[in-house]
Amino acid sequence: MTFTIPTPPLFSFQECLWFLDRNYDDCLHIVTPNSVLKAIELSGEMILFEVKEAQGHLEVTMLQGHLGDEKPLLDYVKFWFDLDRDLHPFYEMLNQDQDFAFMQTKYHGLRLMGIENLFETLGWTIIGQQINLKFAYTLKRSLVEHWGKKLVYKDQPYYVFPEPAMIAALKVEDLRALKFTTRKAEYLIGVAQLFAQNQLGKSSLLALPSEEQILAELLKIRGIGKWTAHYAMMKCLRTANNIPYGDTGLYTALKNLKNLGKRATIEEIDAVYAPFEGWKSYLTIYLWRTLSDNT
Repeated sequence: MTFTIPTPPLFSFQECLWFLDRNYDDCLHIVTPNSVLKAIELSGEMILFEVKEAQGHLEVTMLQGHLGDEKPLLDYVKFWFDLDRDLHPFYEMLNQDQDFAFMQTKYHGLRLMGIENLFETLGWTIIGQQINLKFAYTLKRSLVEHWGKKLVYKDQPYYVFPEPAMIAALKVEDLRALKFTTRKAEYLIGVAQLFAQNQLGKSSLLALPSEEQILAELLKIRGIGKWTAHYAMMKCLRTANNIPYGDTGLYTALKNLKNLGKRATIEEIDAVYAPFEGWKSYLTIYLWRTLSDNT
């Protein structure tokens, strides 16, 4: 079964595929030159789908599994590719900054690719704390292959991120065996237990009246610092004004484009971001995108 989703203006499927690939070993999707294949669980059913681009729309093809209603799958894809967002205001802001104006052309149509599952988002950020991305992806693969559900299609396994209850039941030693540090294992199991005990959830955070209150709630959790919280808010909760202070990639991009110091101050970063109210999360993604020009 194949379904279609209209694509908005200022959308580039190839830019989105580039972001999903980036030569890292991501175990949660497979990117081909013209498509991406991904497994997810919807209403207790494991399904595999492929997304391709056609003229003016995306084609979403069910490859394995069954759905009584295609809407949850199409909503998932819309969220993943951020298809309901009009980028024109952001591009107008970029155009007003002589150092950033090139991004609207060079990375034309890049979308803030989302992670729908909050536990997966927080788990991924905990995994990635204080290590390089290559090793972070290695740890994620080990975790997912050990405790995530999978389906097999044409002899290729496709995985979903483990459920909170599965990780909540682990011992620190289980993760230490996969080369997790003790602290990282404690953080991940602790966050999983909060989800399993219904003390943390996406809907309850989104019900809070402001980004500041969401940030404050996340920062109460052991192992969740400002960088982790802002990343989760940007990628999963879709709040508009996230600046991941302390991110080395962000500092590098601002040094390259704004000639800020290696460790720019919060005040210096805030001054750069100030004209992008409502679009600071998108500016972060585009700044990270510029780092590929220097690798």
